[in-house]
Amino acid sequence: MSAISGIIRVMEKAARKAGGRLRRDFGEVEHLQVSRKGPADFVSKADQRAERTIWDELRAARPDWGFLMEEGGEIPGAEGKPRFIVDPLDGTSNFLHGIPHFAVSIAVQEPKLDGSGWGEVTAGVIYQPVTDETYWAEKTRGAWLHDRRLRVSARRHLDESLIATGIPFAGRGSAAEWTRIYGALAPQVAGIRRFGAASLDLAWVASGRYEGFWESGLAPWDTAAGCLLVREAGGFVSDWRGVSQPICDAQVLAGNDSLHSRLHKVIAGALKAG
Repeated sequence: MSAISGIIRVMEKAARKAGGRLRRDFGEVEHLQVSRKGPADFVSKADQRAERTIWDELRAARPDWGFLMEEGGEIPGAEGKPRFIVDPLDGTSNFLHGIPHFAVSIAVQEPKLDGSGWGEVTAGVIYQPVTDETYWAEKTRGAWLHDRRLRVSARRHLDESLIATGIPFAGRGSAAEWTRIYGALAPQVAGIRRFGAASLDLAWVASGRYEGFWESGLAPWDTAAGCLLVREAGGFVSDWRGVSQPICDAQVLAGNDSLHSRLHKVIAGALKAG
């Protein structure tokens, strides 16, 4: 096993601390399902508390680093220092409805050397509180589930592949675009899954559970850690044109080498036909 670095330990500690509270809150959410008011306000507060917990832990360990957070927005750090990209609760709708599939996602992004913006993602942690699973990766050091090295699936044919996606909803993403891609892809694959947490979708591509993943309309905190996990597990991540960015969020396509190129062809063909 690769020795766990200081930064991964810091990130995992923060994720687990927030995740433990989320796990307790999730038990409460299940009881609130039947109340007239419903659990929405409670979940919003749980999300904010988780983010505050992560902020406090990471800030104490790296006081001069910046932050990009789903709730708190962008908080600049000292010049030339990295930033943490934080999603305290990916899969909020699942959490809200009592579905036990959600995660905490934390990534580290380095500034570009020329000072022109943000560059490579160098570390990522995705923690699933319900199953107590920690997925983590560091640039050039591989992707791991606890102490087990992860590799993307070795399957090479679409007809034996399980593909994950996110379906557009309530103003997020293009339903027409997604429908065209689904129509082209579904007849060629073994199955399509939509579980509602992009960070875990990408972690499951990295661990070989899924052969591929596509979605659009995401944010950096949804995918920053997951993109690194897939790449460090031997996979490829790009936008739908095949361009690989440090963080792919507006459009994400992930898979192993042969299936990534096959999926890219299907998506490009579907969008061209549309």
